[in-house]
Amino acid sequence: MQIVETTNEGLKRAYSVKIAAKDIAARIDGEVAKIAPQVRMPGFRPGKVPANLVKKMHGPALHQEALNTSVQEAVQKLLGDNQLRPAMQPQIALGDGYEEGKDAELTVSLEVLPTIPAPSVDGLKLDKLVVPVSDAEVDAQVAKIAEGSKSFEDAKKGKKAENGDQLIIDFTGKLDGVEFDGGKAEDAALELGSGRFIPGFEEQLVGVKAGDEKTITVTFPADYPAENLKGKDAQFDVVVKAVKVPGETKIDDDFAKSLGLTDLEQLKGLLRGQLEQETAGLTRTQMKRALLDVLAAGHDFDVPPSMVAAEFQQIWAQLQQEAQQEADPAAALKEIEDEKGEYEAIAVRRVRLGLLLSEIGQANGVEVSQQEMSMLVSQAAQQYRPEDRQRFVEYIQQDPLAAAQLRAPLYEDKVVDFLFDKAEVTEKTVTREELQAAIEAEEAAPAPAKKAPAKKAAAKKDEAEAKPAKEKAPKKEAAAKEEKTEKKAPAKKAAAKK
Repeated sequence: MQIVETTNEGLKRAYSVKIAAKDIAARIDGEVAKIAPQVRMPGFRPGKVPANLVKKMHGPALHQEALNTSVQEAVQKLLGDNQLRPAMQPQIALGDGYEEGKDAELTVSLEVLPTIPAPSVDGLKLDKLVVPVSDAEVDAQVAKIAEGSKSFEDAKKGKKAENGDQLIIDFTGKLDGVEFDGGKAEDAALELGSGRFIPGFEEQLVGVKAGDEKTITVTFPADYPAENLKGKDAQFDVVVKAVKVPGETKIDDDFAKSLGLTDLEQLKGLLRGQLEQETAGLTRTQMKRALLDVLAAGHDFDVPPSMVAAEFQQIWAQLQQEAQQEADPAAALKEIEDEKGEYEAIAVRRVRLGLLLSEIGQANGVEVSQQEMSMLVSQAAQQYRPEDRQRFVEYIQQDPLAAAQLRAPLYEDKVVDFLFDKAEVTEKTVTREELQAAIEAEEAAPAPAKKAPAKKAAAKKDEAEAKPAKEKAPKKEAAAKEEKTEKKAPAKKAAAKK
């Protein structure tokens, strides 16, 4: 086998590889010798079919298999001998005019991972913004639960309904005098001022009394889910069957018991724990983004364009999908198009930080254990239909790339936790508003000109964060979109999309 480097520019490499015809023929002969004892042919005893007849019968398939295996081994030898770490799957092309009996001439093109100097993890300094949970916040949560659990009782006869009251109504909706599907209900409970119905509906019922009949006109929002109703004017014939007023909800031990708890203190304790967990999550988000800002500021190296392109396409596809759901899709698409450069910068940052975290993790022995991996697989399998869960598990077991995808977010979190432990952390007590402001300020950091719009969830979600790192090599393809619950398991041989 002959290997000649033809391109060495930045992170791009290209090679010409020649596999001798005799090596491919020898591999075919080996396969013939292996399968000959199992071949059956009229006129010959089992296992006695001549090799030349076996080759004639199965020649094309044997040749293709031998060629594929030879190419795979040649590429692996190329990568190993030249100590190459491909950023994405190498592109392999067989020369035109190849036929059996001739040397196989290949061109192998790839981008390699950059050489990253061993990152120093000493001397890191981070601020940890901590939000204490006050008694007032806990009481507010208790009151919110009580508000959601309130009961209603019949109002005095003749009472005019006001915001906060509940109506029991029948209604029939019409478009141009014709009833439409889904626009009719009986004994519907509606709390005025709750905003449950389309804009204008509840407001026009303020002041009605039990027994009133009223026709109201409303306009469905332009982004209403039903296509036949978007932006349309509709009339609703409403019959008010009852007006009810809120009953008093006393917040005490009996109230807590009605929720299945022991007493009010237990309820408050649970709510305090939830609030503390929520603020701890915000604190971690702020610390992680601050950490990544420090790492990004201290490391600048070329990243493989193919990885950046794959990452950008993931961001861009989600942005476009979200834009299509806006009230004015054309305007939303134009807005993200105007900020395309910012999202490209985000993609570069994500890839660079992902490679950096991967390097730190490998250099410091950070690993995802087999037990942790088994838990990840088990949790992910729950998203699929019960009959497909075992097939998903087998898919992950058989596809290293899919397994690496699944492992990547946890691996990144473990690297981040490792760096938190190494850093000098200073705790600062702040308000929730100050913590949120700090997070939003860090979200804006990667953009070269201005902060990405808050509504652009695809980038906002973790625009200041790294592309999830993985333990051995970087991802070969673009990141996978989150699937919906109760998915169909992928075919075992399907390529894993990231």
